[in-house]
Amino acid sequence: MITNPLAPPPSRTGDDDKFHEECGVFGVFGHTDAAALAALGLHALQHRGQEAAGIVAYDGRQFNAHRDLGHVGDIFSSEGIMARLTGHAAVGHNRYSTTGETALRNVQPLFADLSLGGFALAHNGNLTNARHLRHRLVEQGAIFQSTSDTEVILHLIATSEAGSLIDRIIAALRQIEGAYSLVALSKSCIFAVRDPMGVRPLVLGKLGDAYVVTSETCALDIIGAEFVRDIEAGEMVVLDESGVHSLRPFPPAPRRPCIFEYIYFARPDSMMEGTSIYEARKRIGAVLSEESGPPADVVIPVPDSGVPAAIGYSEASGIPFELGIIRNHYVGRTFIEPGQQIRNLGVKLKHNANRHTIAGKRVVLVDDSIVRGTTSIKIVEMVRAAGATEVHMRIAAPPTTHSCFYGIDTPERDELLASRMDVAGMASHIGVDSLAFISIEGLYRAMGENGRNAEAPRFCDACFTGDYPIRLTDFAGRDRPAQLSLLAERA
Repeated sequence: MITNPLAPPPSRTGDDDKFHEECGVFGVFGHTDAAALAALGLHALQHRGQEAAGIVAYDGRQFNAHRDLGHVGDIFSSEGIMARLTGHAAVGHNRYSTTGETALRNVQPLFADLSLGGFALAHNGNLTNARHLRHRLVEQGAIFQSTSDTEVILHLIATSEAGSLIDRIIAALRQIEGAYSLVALSKSCIFAVRDPMGVRPLVLGKLGDAYVVTSETCALDIIGAEFVRDIEAGEMVVLDESGVHSLRPFPPAPRRPCIFEYIYFARPDSMMEGTSIYEARKRIGAVLSEESGPPADVVIPVPDSGVPAAIGYSEASGIPFELGIIRNHYVGRTFIEPGQQIRNLGVKLKHNANRHTIAGKRVVLVDDSIVRGTTSIKIVEMVRAAGATEVHMRIAAPPTTHSCFYGIDTPERDELLASRMDVAGMASHIGVDSLAFISIEGLYRAMGENGRNAEAPRFCDACFTGDYPIRLTDFAGRDRPAQLSLLAERA
């Protein structure tokens, strides 16, 4: 969600060999403890963004906000902070930046005093024409306070000549391109919008007389809210004192929800579009076993994201499932690595082989994806050192050959291992006896389709196929950000 491709990447001590979802959103209207519910919801969505979080609440007189860097449990642990976040309506946000700085000015929800009153906005996803819009707005005199593309939406709303706030929001949204789910808070209501193709998820729930919108159903579960339905692609939902109102501000477009939500990003206890994420991952593992199951003695997941697929693989193949790699959950993103010798330990800081389940056995390692391959190399070395006689790696996704521009933090294409090597070359590179990925056709079968319809695929699968369904206005070609000069970017 950062618009400057030339800014240095944030310093991360976590695993940079995984994809990262960039944000989670949450909103509640009509509850006296709206901010407390938002904080709980953001706890459930912590996996979607671990760098910063914020909440803005409205109490009928004023907007009350708190935003900070860090995890939700640290930011909102103070009774004093929560006591100040009074109000019957609130919106919240977890942030994971795609590139650029990690700074307080980029933490959402962003707030602005518009001519029609206060307005707080948070969004998950990425705008693919944000730089073009930003340059135009700056030339018109707009002054930006952040490097987030979310602020572009705020300026478009602020400068709109439409009469009502809802008309201004619609006018702004009709100018943007990209994949997004957003929530916004005004004095009278909460707005929730899902992009025309529904790439990013958004759901509606109910808690007593209050209504809730959020990225995943697991955030409804934590507050005891009832799931009502998925907000549809291209739909705007307005929550106010009279209830729920649905609008259709965009022309109809084919639905293309992100396939990686089902493979990796969403929590396994969430439901999306009527599908259990956990069951979908098990089915993916089963199809993976059917497509490429080598003789083996044990199936071992790469924790934690590989677990459901490994269970499905084991059930379909009849090969026993074991927890052969144990994850240390207490090594977080703030872990300090004091020297090169410690840094060289790499994956051992987070994982350790369970030698009893591995020694003397032919092992199938199941993981959700391979990005750069650096983590896979270390995992394989660890399993071999624990005494495995053979190591076969199976991946519950097709080879990731293209970068994502729709809200997922991915490397440049030339850093993706699958874009530089064929499967045999990748197997040699990471040191396994064999390597196989689920096919794109197999993935679609696992998701209940007969296969991938090349003319009208059900999902956004651009990271596997290069089929980008939304125009990439800000990008040169289809795989790399336009190389704008720093002067032009800061103009």
